[in-house]
Amino acid sequence: MNGPHDMGAMQCCGPVAAERNEPLFHAEWEKRALALTVAMGATGLWNIDLSRSAREKLPPAIYLAASYYEIWIRALEVLLTERGIAGPGHEANGMPAKPLLVPDARTMAGLLARGSSVAREAAAPARFKTGDRVRTRLSSPQTHTRLPRYACGKSGTIVAVNGCQVFADAQAAGLGEDPQWLYTVRFAASELFGGAAEQGHFVHVDCFEPYLASH
Repeated sequence: MNGPHDMGAMQCCGPVAAERNEPLFHAEWEKRALALTVAMGATGLWNIDLSRSAREKLPPAIYLAASYYEIWIRALEVLLTERGIAGPGHEANGMPAKPLLVPDARTMAGLLARGSSVAREAAAPARFKTGDRVRTRLSSPQTHTRLPRYACGKSGTIVAVNGCQVFADAQAAGLGEDPQWLYTVRFAASELFGGAAEQGHFVHVDCFEPYLASH
């Protein structure tokens, strides 16, 4: 979706200020924010793409004023409320509105170390191959997408075919995994950002097959 999170190539937003020797966490509560979000994700009540979508749908004024982990917590509150886990009065007694089975620290450590593959069997052959010229769709989606706004409606060349993977757009919309082929597409910087871009520079974007059309 075209929300406040998708700020790549937007003008008048100021530079990205890198923090030297940045600590992993800036405050103790950020550790808890990370732990709570990851632990609740492991309950299976939602998937990673629904979690990302919840952050993206926060009102722009809230999203832009919040720190990184504040965004995580606000989105977690939305997910819990939507599923009836948090409800009126639950703040008073500190108990969830519904009972939960949340993994303990040892179980979570194992789950994180093991990871979770998003590779899936393909239902059809890949439509494109390395070297093909393609153009991304020009759209303004209302839900989560992995196609950056600055790369919409742009022409590029496929440089890698990455197999068939869970389609994030479908998962975030509650439509199941809907596996799709994933390609790495190389775009000239000038194609994405205009004549002011440095010549000879390129940007590589991983694009699902539904994002692409033959050039």
